[in-house]
Amino acid sequence: MEGTKSNSIELKKMNRKQIFRYLYGKEAQSKQDIAYALHMSVPTVAKNVRELENSGLVLDVGMFESTGGRKAQAFVFNPKAKFALGLDVTRNHVGIVLVDLGCNILYKDRIRCAFRHSPEYYKTIGELIEKTVKEYVGDGKKVLGVGIAVPAIVTENRQEMTYSSVLDPRQGVGTLHDFAEFIPYPCMLYNDANAGGFAETWNKGLMEDMIYLSLNNSVGGCIVINGKICYGTNQRGGEVGHMTVVPDGKVCYCGQRGCLDAYCNAKILSDSAGGNLEAFFTRVREGSREHQTIWERYLYYLSIALSNIRMTFDCNLVLGGYVGVYMDEYIERLQEMVVARSAFEKDGSYLKVCSYKTEATAVGAALCYIDPFLRGI
Repeated sequence: MEGTKSNSIELKKMNRKQIFRYLYGKEAQSKQDIAYALHMSVPTVAKNVRELENSGLVLDVGMFESTGGRKAQAFVFNPKAKFALGLDVTRNHVGIVLVDLGCNILYKDRIRCAFRHSPEYYKTIGELIEKTVKEYVGDGKKVLGVGIAVPAIVTENRQEMTYSSVLDPRQGVGTLHDFAEFIPYPCMLYNDANAGGFAETWNKGLMEDMIYLSLNNSVGGCIVINGKICYGTNQRGGEVGHMTVVPDGKVCYCGQRGCLDAYCNAKILSDSAGGNLEAFFTRVREGSREHQTIWERYLYYLSIALSNIRMTFDCNLVLGGYVGVYMDEYIERLQEMVVARSAFEKDGSYLKVCSYKTEATAVGAALCYIDPFLRGI
């Protein structure tokens, strides 16, 4: 008897999840449409739609136009049922996004706020979050949580940063508890490159094998294999910024020499244009010999790293981060450079540009709460 009841509950959950996933992102559907598409009875659909409606996940938006018979009710997925926030914490700035269940960005901002391991800094972050929720959500009960992406190696339980030269370890890098003291919602830490990679795969609707390179003011990576992010034994999987591309080369911020980060961080480009990355690419397009030379050198070292990564993982490579935003018009050139180093390939189409151009890291951090919520329906 107990087993029968348990099976009935599981079937009910499965039906509800199927219906919700069918409605997710679609235009209005009738109960008859849903029943036909999912091979369910109309009463089963009606019962589950009513439950989803009661929980706020589905909305009744009126009636369809009559096609000769009785008008059918129209139902849509409600992306505004829940929200999540994502933070992109860097050494000198904080990016913030507010997303709904459809991963629509409802609000985004990037403020200058230098990292300080101090109560004042964490309080500022908390106030920024509260201000955003108050202005754009209203009801804090609708907030699933806050994902905090940091340029650091993060422990498996998402509670601590074990290493981060970017955030100036001389003053301490902080823990989740430091942030959470001023954030009245669930929150967790997330490595910034992994957050960006997660947003990229989630945006495409599938977790295909890929390596995502985060070309920001520090260089990082995210490894996605068999549909899952590969964090590595010590949570250091994807730290491609510290692979050696020039033996005994330039000093990296980590203290070693010749790291990819020392040759391909975004500041190398922006610093040559008054700290403005967009201005750098404008000068490249205008034909500035100085900036074209800097760009060619950047692509040269990046192609070495990409060739090595492709040879190791044999999967798609996606370029994201600050520099990835500008890569569309240069991707063919870079593909040629990478293919020229290959012993096996003449087609570089496996090298792609990110589809997420806006605050991918912060969005990926917010998805740490959106994704499990949707999976749990």
